[in-house]
Amino acid sequence: MTAKHAFHPEYITDANGHRKAVVLPIEEYESLIEDLADLAIVAERRGEPTLSHEAVMDELERDGLLSD
Repeated sequence: MTAKHAFHPEYITDANGHRKAVVLPIEEYESLIEDLADLAIVAERRGEPTLSHEAVMDELERDGLLSD
């Protein structure tokens, strides 16, 4: 899923109508879990050094993975 999720939750409520739990279709649940895993990786790698776009392109060309 993208940033604009189209969720279709069902809510489980108590006797007073207060929401206590959510039921999601499995595809939506799996998408959320994947998004959380991606965010965890981003958080882990936040302090790593970065390369400029030009440096990456040069490296790919040098390694023969990108043609001119």
